[in-house]
Amino acid sequence: MKELTHKVAVVTGATRKRGLGRAIALALAGAGADVVVTGSDRQPQNLTLDEQEEGWRGLEDVAREIARRGVRAHAVYMDVRKPADVQRMVSETVEKMGRIDILVNNAAYPRAADRVPLLELDDELWKAIVDVNLTGAMLCSKYVARQMVSQGDGGSIISISSGAALKAPANFAAYAASKAGVHALSSSLADELGPHDITANVVAPGFLDTARIDGLRDPAKWQKRLSTIPIKRAGTVEDVAELVRYLCGPHARWISGDVFLINGGEVRRAAD
Repeated sequence: MKELTHKVAVVTGATRKRGLGRAIALALAGAGADVVVTGSDRQPQNLTLDEQEEGWRGLEDVAREIARRGVRAHAVYMDVRKPADVQRMVSETVEKMGRIDILVNNAAYPRAADRVPLLELDDELWKAIVDVNLTGAMLCSKYVARQMVSQGDGGSIISISSGAALKAPANFAAYAASKAGVHALSSSLADELGPHDITANVVAPGFLDTARIDGLRDPAKWQKRLSTIPIKRAGTVEDVAELVRYLCGPHARWISGDVFLINGGEVRRAAD
């Protein structure tokens, strides 16, 4: 039996073909879980050029890929910033799948014009980034955890963060602060939900080869970026997805309240 057979997982932010959410959803499905994927964007013009050329249809295609692994799949369009949307997603998941055992908070605000000094950062952009990255993770965790508690069988909550939350470099104030907030949120959840056998952990990737960093694919920029990583390559979505799969599985039931850095050695905690 696959390790996640009979489990139901929700993965937010799983629209992109070259995205982390899709890879996580497929990894969980490969381990036997039924998977609900969510996303907020139905507009094909907002997909990357290669996705448009291939006729990529976002969540619907991800759900089809999941189903081809022999498990149940469902796609839900929603906005993680809206409590009513999140509650609808939970209700729809329980109606179609019967339960929720795993939540992966992967939805994130797209890379935007926020990579500027704080003194130049647009106020509304700051709010938008924090609303999606932090408030969205809070709302999904809140309403999914209520369902997990009512089931009485435990569960796993994984929130995707970033090494930027620890390093907090210049010109990353909004992104780094929102992701650092996710670390604090997860720590509180670990304490609050531990008595219900619900674990809460953070996976903090570094430089991943996804559609989010297409603006850095100029060879000179790319090599400069890779030069900062001790393991001289970008991470793959599969690298991260396999860590998430493990943390949702039966061998990780005593791991909670931790942050797992996965970045090729680029960002490390200071030695004691």
